[in-house]
Amino acid sequence: MNDRLEKIAANWNTLSDKWNDFRNDTNISKIIDNPYSIFRPQLQTILKKFIGDFTNKRILVPASGHNREVFAFHLLGAKVTSSDISEKQLEYSAKVAQKHGWDIEFVCDDAMHLSKIKSDKYDFVYISNGVMFWMDDLNSMYKNINRVLKPDGFHMMYDMHPFMHPFDTDDTTKFAIKKDYTSTGPFGKFNTFTWRLQDILNAMVSSGLSLVHVEEMNAEVGTFWIDEDKADTIPKEELMKFYNSETNPLYALPQAISLCCRK
Repeated sequence: MNDRLEKIAANWNTLSDKWNDFRNDTNISKIIDNPYSIFRPQLQTILKKFIGDFTNKRILVPASGHNREVFAFHLLGAKVTSSDISEKQLEYSAKVAQKHGWDIEFVCDDAMHLSKIKSDKYDFVYISNGVMFWMDDLNSMYKNINRVLKPDGFHMMYDMHPFMHPFDTDDTTKFAIKKDYTSTGPFGKFNTFTWRLQDILNAMVSSGLSLVHVEEMNAEVGTFWIDEDKADTIPKEELMKFYNSETNPLYALPQAISLCCRK
């Protein structure tokens, strides 16, 4: 692991305690009651269309973070491998799995290399929100996603739409530019990136994967524009102003995107 990845791993090991709220009993109970609830409706539709029955499907979740998607896939019947650069994130998530008797494999590895993951093993590789920001080599990531997928296996990513990156999303009253769309990084002490749509798609198809579906989405009420834990404290009339393009011009753009491809 290079110096940059070691710094990122150390950062997430430090942050992992704060992320335990995502793994508390209340949130885990919601996933147990309805595993699909962890995915927004558009993603549920895509998963049902391209994956269908999860029973005994082998699924890899790189950069698994809080692992809520990992838990959901397991409860849907899949055989899941959770991979993350942070040992602490995996440790806390493994404790949740152990508590509930869930048979989930946890592997400490970075999403760009997947060096501990065997080739041609998985039916599905899923990458969730916030991962692309940390990747400095999309070509390597997609090359290795292709490598670990079985023939005809699927990959799906879900993340912030690249069209949002140029704008100051703290000011929802106008289009306030904070950077050019073409300025992708690296930024800050961890050398993070705000990739363009073409960067992601070109890396994906260059790896040999074939694009089969694109879904562009607006933010769900109570997410993106505000901290989710504060949504209940805002009067409904004020809250809905964030999710209306007349009062929040930025809402006219898609806030999220999902890309699905096949090996």
